[in-house]
Amino acid sequence: MKSMFVREVAFFGEHFRNFYQRLNKKAKLKVDWTINLWETVEHIPEKYFKHLTNTDGLYEIRVEIESNIYRIFSFFDAGKLILAINGFQKKTNKTPKSEIEKALKIKKQYFNEK
Repeated sequence: MKSMFVREVAFFGEHFRNFYQRLNKKAKLKVDWTINLWETVEHIPEKYFKHLTNTDGLYEIRVEIESNIYRIFSFFDAGKLILAINGFQKKTNKTPKSEIEKALKIKKQYFNEK
């Protein structure tokens, strides 16, 4: 029997968990739905998963709930493994540089510890 999963999602460090724990129940359900989408859909729509230019493999996972917009940074390792590393509530049109730098630092830490 063929597995319904096309990739695995994992979490590195406490940054994502801390972000997730602060969300309300409705936001958590939408994040869970989006994670399930990453795991089960071969081609994730850009609306939910977008490569950030000039970041060496950093992706922004997009979650919208009513007027709230959340972003979760992630990257690939070992082919079909997605590591979710950090999240934040987006309040401007442009992703804050400080959030990108934080995510790149966490990504570097992951590969150094691997």
